[in-house]
Amino acid sequence: MAYEVFAGNRADVTTVEDIVDLMERKYGRAERIWAMDRGMVSEENLDYLRKREALYIVGTPKGRLRKFERELLRTEDWQQVEPGVEVKQVEHPDGQGHERYVLCRSLARHEKEAAILRRQQDRLRNKLMQIDASLKKRRTKPEPIERRIGKWLGRNTAAEKIFHVEVITESGWATGLHIEEDESKLSWAQAAQGAYLLRTNCQEQDPQKLWHWYIHLTEVEDAFRISKSDLGLRPVYHHREDRVQSHILVCFLALVMWRYLEMWIQGAGLGNSARQVLKELDAIQSMDVVLPIKDKADVRLRLVAKPEKLAADLLARMQLKLPSRPKTIENVVEKN
Repeated sequence: MAYEVFAGNRADVTTVEDIVDLMERKYGRAERIWAMDRGMVSEENLDYLRKREALYIVGTPKGRLRKFERELLRTEDWQQVEPGVEVKQVEHPDGQGHERYVLCRSLARHEKEAAILRRQQDRLRNKLMQIDASLKKRRTKPEPIERRIGKWLGRNTAAEKIFHVEVITESGWATGLHIEEDESKLSWAQAAQGAYLLRTNCQEQDPQKLWHWYIHLTEVEDAFRISKSDLGLRPVYHHREDRVQSHILVCFLALVMWRYLEMWIQGAGLGNSARQVLKELDAIQSMDVVLPIKDKADVRLRLVAKPEKLAADLLARMQLKLPSRPKTIENVVEKN
C-alpha cells in the first residue's frame, strides 16, 4: 500500500508510534492487526498499542522460549499449518490472561539453525584449542588472551553460551585454557532449534489463524530479498533525501511488478512461486544477428531458442508467445 523512509541511524523499535500515527492519519483507525517482528517489539510499544485498544501479534525474543520449555518438549496438541510447520496455543506460566501465546516450530528453520550451531561450535572449539596450544608453547599476558577469547565468542553467538572458558595463569602469565562445553545448554539449544514464540492480544482461539496472520510479515521481509537478489537492486548509499526517495520508489515499483507476476501465475494455476517460473524461463535465450548489406540498411534477425517442454508449458499456461523466428536467412535477405 505504501512505504515510509526513516533516518538510517534510527532504531526500528523507536518507529512504532510514528508508523501507527501515520497509518491512522492516512487510512483511518480501522480494526487492523499490527504484526511486528522482534526488532520492533518493546513493552512500551505494546503498552502504547493496548492503550489505543489496538490489536497486535508479534514475535518474541528467543530467551522467552525458556518459560515454555515443558510445552515445547511435549509431543501433544501440535497442529500442522503447512508441511514442515506446526503450532499450538499455550498458557503463559505467569498467568498473563490479557495475551495469548502460540508456540511454533519449523523443520526448515530447525535444519538451518542446527547447521549454524554445528558450524559455530566446531569453529569455536578449534579456535580455543589453538589458543590453548599456543599458550602451552609460549606464555603471555592474560589480558590480550581474554580479548581474543571474547572476540571469538562474539563472532559465534549461536554457540558461545555452550562454552565455559577460563584462562589458566601462573605467576601473572597465561599458560593455557580450561575449556568446558555445557551439555545441558547444548541440549536446550538443540531442543529450541526451529522454534519461536508469538504473543498476541487478539481474541482468536485458533492458533493456525494466528500463525497465518503473523506469517504475512514474511512477505514484507521477502520483498527486500526479492529486490536484492531476484531483481538485482543492490543497496545504494545515497547522501541526499531526494535520491533516497527515488531509490525506494524504484524498489517499490519493482515489488509491485513482482506481486503482479505472482498473481498472474496464480491465475494461470501455476502455484505461487514467481521465482521458480522465472528460473525455468531464464533458460530461453535470444540473440540478434546483424547482417550488413552494401548500399542498404543492415538486416537484423532475432533468433529465439526453442524452449524446453516445461518452459513451453509455462508459456502456454500464461498465454505468452515467443517472437516468431525466420525460416532461413536467405528469405529475409531476398525480401530486403
